[in-house]
Amino acid sequence: MEDVHIFEGKTTTEAIEKGLKELNVSKENVEIKVLEEENKRSFFSILTPRVVRVEMKLRNRPVREEKSKIEISELDFDKAKVNIQNFLNEWLQNLPTQGINYKLSIEGQYLLVDMDAEDLNYLIGYRGDVLNNLQDILSAVASRGIEHKVKVILNICGYKEKRKKDLEDLAEKLSKTVIRTRKNITLEPMTAYERKIIHSKLQNNSKVVTTSVGEEPYRKIVISLK
Repeated sequence: MEDVHIFEGKTTTEAIEKGLKELNVSKENVEIKVLEEENKRSFFSILTPRVVRVEMKLRNRPVREEKSKIEISELDFDKAKVNIQNFLNEWLQNLPTQGINYKLSIEGQYLLVDMDAEDLNYLIGYRGDVLNNLQDILSAVASRGIEHKVKVILNICGYKEKRKKDLEDLAEKLSKTVIRTRKNITLEPMTAYERKIIHSKLQNNSKVVTTSVGEEPYRKIVISLK
């Protein structure tokens, strides 16, 4: 399906500016087609409100997050585990919270690090910003001496499960708003993991579609009508 959006305005310029703002893209990133010209108004429509409709199609349409085609071998995952263990065993000793437990596991092509203890909110931060930074660091540590990057998912005190539920609830709420108002909604920048949650939640929705726009780390999701 082509990523096509329709926007309206009193003038062509207004309709285009409205579309660029809602899609959060520059003019170079879209193909624009005017569907209803300002000067093409019949005698019978002269008393009706002026409405110009433009069609915008995103170039290089970013489809739902694609899984990496590079597969990490079992041997490389074993190396990654050792790298993580060596790092955490030393790093955790320097934290103010003692007795932090962690568990490593493999899920698909991800190395999961599950950390638990009391009062670890300072390792989570606002909306998981500290956790996400730690996750990036652990990915770099895990990939040492390995040809391909090992993707790490860090979970602290069950935060990922709570965040997933919050994002799924948000996706459901915003999809209803898009259907009701017939206007696109652009979410705030999210990590690839969080964007995947939104995409997955709405992928079977018969009335809306989700796309990702922008560049990392400011990549965000747009929810629009199909």
